[in-house]
Amino acid sequence: MPMELLAPAGGMEQLRAAVAFGADAVYLAAERFGMRARAANFRMDEIPAAVAFAHEHGVKVHVTCNILMHPDDIDELPAFFRALDAAGVDAFIIGDLGAFAVAGEVAPRVERHVSTQASVANAAAARVWHSLGASRVVCAREMSLTDIARLRQDAPPDLEIEAFAHGAMCMAVSGRCLISSYLTGRSGNKGHCTQPCRWSYQLGAAAPTEFAAEKRPTEFLLEEEKRPGEFFPIEEDDRGTFIMNAKDMNMLAHLRALADAGVNSIKIEGRNKKAFYVATVVGAYRRVLDGEPPEAVADELLAVSHRPYGTGFYFSEAEQATAYDGYEQETMHVADVVASSPCHPERSAQREVEVEGFPDDPQYLYLLCRNRFAEGDELEVLAPHESSRRLIVRDLHWLNTFGPDNHDEDAPATVEEALSRATATDWESAAAANRSCNLYRILVENAALHASDGSASAAFSASSNAVCDELAPSAIPEGSFLRKRTFRRSARHEDKERL
Repeated sequence: MPMELLAPAGGMEQLRAAVAFGADAVYLAAERFGMRARAANFRMDEIPAAVAFAHEHGVKVHVTCNILMHPDDIDELPAFFRALDAAGVDAFIIGDLGAFAVAGEVAPRVERHVSTQASVANAAAARVWHSLGASRVVCAREMSLTDIARLRQDAPPDLEIEAFAHGAMCMAVSGRCLISSYLTGRSGNKGHCTQPCRWSYQLGAAAPTEFAAEKRPTEFLLEEEKRPGEFFPIEEDDRGTFIMNAKDMNMLAHLRALADAGVNSIKIEGRNKKAFYVATVVGAYRRVLDGEPPEAVADELLAVSHRPYGTGFYFSEAEQATAYDGYEQETMHVADVVASSPCHPERSAQREVEVEGFPDDPQYLYLLCRNRFAEGDELEVLAPHESSRRLIVRDLHWLNTFGPDNHDEDAPATVEEALSRATATDWESAAAANRSCNLYRILVENAALHASDGSASAAFSASSNAVCDELAPSAIPEGSFLRKRTFRRSARHEDKERL
């Protein structure tokens, strides 16, 4: 399916994961003007390197500038846009008309995409934005597939259409919500949403005379659990209440329908997510876009933290997750693969010739620990462009010279430095990896790595004279992830009988 896969990059780790697992483009934010202020984001002096890395791999970079703009914000935009232009970014994602005009004046080389915050929901609005210089509109999330198809039919042919395909849904129209600002003083429209729509509320009946003077028909009040005694009147009509816990969007099984509706780019929400999440979701969508059946990939999206899934407004009214508030996942991210030992170079060069004197070279994986795992554990390998494989932890060792708890003056500062300086005596045998952000090493044996169907991986030859092939599926590349199959749910007020 010829649709661009646009992935979130809340920081450099996420950007690298998105690129490795198949994104065609990434979207990110600088320190200001983005709608995800809690993400790591990028300093302005970091963006040139990020853009250069993405472009080296054929991936475009879009930068968000879609908060609600105040006068002081507009004053700072010319310098902001010029710096991004100089960094080589490919597009701005803008929601404010004034900011859109400034970008066109000071950085005309850079494409301008209209953010979903602008609520473009019809072809008339799309045509106006196009006349002002927009090359793409991001559809309002409230649009159905029928609405998008009609927009495509009536909009200028050279105007691209981008639509969300996966991730969290906001209960407010195009994310323009005032609840966070009202309750906490942190504005969602400035990128600081505290997600009060996800909080736990209790519904109670008001006294019969509560609204008698105002002659209002409402009879129910909401009480947020951390604000006892503070009541919020709730009105309900045939569309339901407006404070709700929306399901996450998952359109993996409907990518053909999005393409048929005229969507040029599918967008994954999640700039607050970690690299493991980005890799998992991007990898799943990449595989389906490349031709794998959705049903063969669908379980990947259950592996990462998510709310109950739905399809947003694409086929009907969006649904809410009323049973509980929280996330669930079927796996736990336990480690990042930061390096692997190479096979012997002479063995790689002698693919057709048995080389005397070179036994099978062991493959070691060097891992940055994220959560606990232990000797003998069965893990899963998440690597780009392939199904997951099972890996048994063997010969676990810990590098005692590196980690956040090592305060020696001459301690290595980076993973690369730590591995380059490590000696055999620095590696200690370990029963478990339980030091977060410390380096560990495991041995990958012929019997340790299996395909996802449980059979021995075809990449490993049964012969003791097997020749290492760096392109074989047995190779676990740097940038892969290891996960452990462990169901987890973080929720309050759930129905215990449903677990």
